[in-house]
Amino acid sequence: LQLRPYPVERRTHMVSHQYGMTVTKTLREGEAEPQCQSFSYSQAELRGLLPEGASLLLLRVLACRRTVPPSLIFPAIDTEGHLCTSSY
Repeated sequence: LQLRPYPVERRTHMVSHQYGMTVTKTLREGEAEPQCQSFSYSQAELRGLLPEGASLLLLRVLACRRTVPPSLIFPAIDTEGHLCTSSY
């Protein structure tokens, strides 16, 4: 069984604006045309949003302190571009 390389390109583009944020997810498999999906979220939905970089920093701080406060939950954006919760 031989498998040939099959390129998959995924991009997530986040734009913050006056009313909230728009997330555009682009998926391109092989030579096919790219498929795009956009999601918009209001400022109220994004209150307390923890972006991926901030999440990594928070994990390091919690590891250094060796403690996690009870019910530490933040809104986050998942790999599909949907709003979800991130709990520690």
